[in-house]
Amino acid sequence: MFPSKENLTICFAHAAYQMKARFDARKTGIKSFQVSSYDEFLKRIGEADVVSASGMWKNDLLPHAKKLKYIQSISSGMNQYDDKAINAAGVKLCSGAGVNAVAVAEHAISLILAVARRLPEARDNQHRKFWRGMIGDLTTREDEISGKTMLVVGMGRIGSHLAKLGKAFGMKVIGIRQDPKKGTNGADSIHAMGELVKVVPQADIVVLACSLTPETTGLMSAAAFAAMKPSAMFVNVARGKVADEAALTATMQGNKIFYAALDVTAEEPLAASSPLWDLPNVFITPHTAGETRAYEDNVIDILIENLERLWKGDQVLRNQV
Repeated sequence: MFPSKENLTICFAHAAYQMKARFDARKTGIKSFQVSSYDEFLKRIGEADVVSASGMWKNDLLPHAKKLKYIQSISSGMNQYDDKAINAAGVKLCSGAGVNAVAVAEHAISLILAVARRLPEARDNQHRKFWRGMIGDLTTREDEISGKTMLVVGMGRIGSHLAKLGKAFGMKVIGIRQDPKKGTNGADSIHAMGELVKVVPQADIVVLACSLTPETTGLMSAAAFAAMKPSAMFVNVARGKVADEAALTATMQGNKIFYAALDVTAEEPLAASSPLWDLPNVFITPHTAGETRAYEDNVIDILIENLERLWKGDQVLRNQV
């Protein structure tokens, strides 16, 4: 039986996000506590009927979670969860899918605009107190994205919103998804994942916005990078391992494409020894695409909706895995 509202205890587990504070602002009357380290999480997980966590979750916590009935992931990525073991333990597991779709799509557009308008360089020049003169070379001048072709790999919530933004900026949008029969989701045309290398030469901008799965791991391969236009831009707001990082690094070191803008890397944090840090044609943000001031509240909306479903005895929850 799922505990009543009066008997329920929620554990929020995150080192930075203000989950409990935002939950308390709803004045639900439900007991909750927040932990900010794995050791504290391990010590107190036995008190919780519900856990809301993301990267702090480790599957070896499960045997210690004697009361646990429901896990609400703070993140949309679910690679850290052993869903089979969790479901076998009688615990419902739900993702945070959709909570950051708008934010990630907006971040992708921000990266594209930043590169096109040479904003990273402008910021560096500001720190140097250097006023750059006008540029005669057309290939190195600021650019416009209107009229460009953007290839979006992954046409789910993020990709479909990105397609809408791209169209608003006057771009042509080509979409790639696992099952093209599910529709274009706002793209001008849609293709299967296996067609990536064939379609890439058409794109001025290639954006990864798909989930990390066995099928998408290394999808942006050396062959895909080699097929890009020399003038093209590569953007990754998906997961670092969707791209072959060795091939990406070699591509950028060889100036084979114009620019790469990365919010994610294969291993995070990116090692200080990685050559990607120092390449002038690479712009990096530290996996912040999904972070906004609304993030906690977006997750809590799903959490509260699912609690209401559980109290009513529903067997299917929102974003259930």
